[in-house]
Amino acid sequence: MASAAHRNSIGTEAWQATAIANFHPKDMYTTSGVLDDDAPGQADIVSSTHVRDGRIHSPRTRERGRGDTRPSRAALKEGDLAVVLVRRTGDAAVVTAEYAGWTATRSIGIIRADPHVVRWLRIWLQTSAAKARIDEDVTAHVEPTVSLDTLRRMRFPLPPPDVIAKYHRAFSLIEEMIDLHQEAARKAVELADAIHDDWSSASPAWETRLLRDVAKAKTGKGSARSLPPRTKGTGVDAITPTDLFGLTVPHVERFRLSSPADDAEAWPPGTFMLSTRPDGAHIAVTQDPATPTRGVLAVRPVDDTDSWWLLHELRSRSSSIAKVAQGRNAREISARALSRLGITWPDSITRADFHAMTDPLHAVARQLVSKVATLHDLKDALLRDISAKAGAVLEQKEEPDEERVYPTRPPVIPPTRKASTGHESGWSPENLWGPE
Repeated sequence: MASAAHRNSIGTEAWQATAIANFHPKDMYTTSGVLDDDAPGQADIVSSTHVRDGRIHSPRTRERGRGDTRPSRAALKEGDLAVVLVRRTGDAAVVTAEYAGWTATRSIGIIRADPHVVRWLRIWLQTSAAKARIDEDVTAHVEPTVSLDTLRRMRFPLPPPDVIAKYHRAFSLIEEMIDLHQEAARKAVELADAIHDDWSSASPAWETRLLRDVAKAKTGKGSARSLPPRTKGTGVDAITPTDLFGLTVPHVERFRLSSPADDAEAWPPGTFMLSTRPDGAHIAVTQDPATPTRGVLAVRPVDDTDSWWLLHELRSRSSSIAKVAQGRNAREISARALSRLGITWPDSITRADFHAMTDPLHAVARQLVSKVATLHDLKDALLRDISAKAGAVLEQKEEPDEERVYPTRPPVIPPTRKASTGHESGWSPENLWGPE
């Protein structure tokens, strides 16, 4: 009785505790891919590396139509849920028309069901509750792997279709805004790149200087394994190579790890943190005091007004920087090697003019990155809300002799009302849905 009362108090009385295995076979189809991730000569495939941030990102989208068109149980259909089974276990994306007909690799699980169920599972798999359940069954003989059978057995809460529609709309709007802000930030930095390239090519008479003549560089040290997560007001940012890889702009709102607040190795805000891979150099500009760990270089111009010229010089020489790196996957670069890099260095007036022209672009990019971080916080709040409600729904154990009840097909969902922006006073995940 207490459990039922608690469920009613948080508005989950209409939610069902179920599992993929509980659905009628006609309403739920699951399978896994058939191709190896590294199979040579394959076109139009989706592997675990392509599913991230809730979407499929394949570099072969422009080659559409060259794939194998023979029927296959692993051929994706529009509306399927592609779930990562290897490495980033549990990451999921809904298949769009762009990838319909593509073939999934063995690292991908395919879930095919009514749209409202697919949309909900994509959201549910992002919650801490779902991730914890998946982690319980992950094996790691070579790489972290979860079986499709684990996903079939995993119990999850299923809200009514109208509630799912509200969650889906909220998450979709958040993700669309994140994409919009990220794209705008990327364009701002690319515009600064273009200005730098134009100025560099228009004045070939400028001298070439070695990096050590205009900047200080130092190699980071220490492993990130023993460092605690970053919390506001404690310690300084500790930068790892992973923090730098995959950045679309050289600005980060916050970093994951922390070093002691009295760390003598801390560099001031505005320092460049640089790491390399075969695809080039990856750079971020710090906003707070920070220390580089092993595999990261701290670089800082002698004069702060030279920052943006030096940053775009380093970005323009990304491949050259990677060539002087050593070790496996070009991940080891020393301050001494980077200090010998030749860079174009105009006169001080030109550098100051460039700084004045591009500083507003970087200010816009930083502001947009901050907005993206706020949107991620909002998304995390919604996911925590779902996890809390799930606990109340799933705490009632399934009886062994209980008759299996198949989740019913939903009625047609009416168009949703215009969503709140979430900026009103007193916002919380509960008020997003209104009274139950």
